[in-house]
Amino acid sequence: MANELELKAVVEDPARIRAALAAAGARRTFRGLLRDRRLDAGGRLSAADTVLRVRRWIPTDGPEAALVGWKGPASVSPEGYKQREELEYEVEDGAAALQVFAALGYDVVHAIDRAVEVHALADGVARLEWYPRMDILLEIEGTPAAIEALVAATGLRREACLSDALPLFARRYEARTGRPAVLAEADLGGEAPGWSGW
Repeated sequence: MANELELKAVVEDPARIRAALAAAGARRTFRGLLRDRRLDAGGRLSAADTVLRVRRWIPTDGPEAALVGWKGPASVSPEGYKQREELEYEVEDGAAALQVFAALGYDVVHAIDRAVEVHALADGVARLEWYPRMDILLEIEGTPAAIEALVAATGLRREACLSDALPLFARRYEARTGRPAVLAEADLGGEAPGWSGW
């Protein structure tokens, strides 16, 4: 079981972040769509602040990959990172995994769709994320040293990199713009997603 550490930040200029990561020696390991489906059975998992998720990685070229994951309750580490225990395993067919969980009584209770670019550097990963309608985010995961090295490489202010959960970023977007954040492509109602032209 791994202990996941992460920070998130709003990104104004993803091209600048991409160039800064490349200049620091990061290599792009993925570009495509990332579709998460969070599952629950009668609210039991949400009540325990645990997550059961099927994550589908759909590259712009190449075959799809999928992960089934469990996450324990979230907390903030002494260093200020969001942390939770995490178990993940690969599956060949994410859609089939969702069907198995449905047969066991689990329903999809939350969907998140985004276009992403993943950049790896040493023991860390930086993921640029374009949502259907919200700010572009950068999520940084890894060891504390790797996270700090990636923050420094991007040139982002350290205080702009937060341990906050995604719903807080969505609420800040809504307060700033007066528009509802949309995290699932199906909820756009025909509007083009925020990654159009990405």
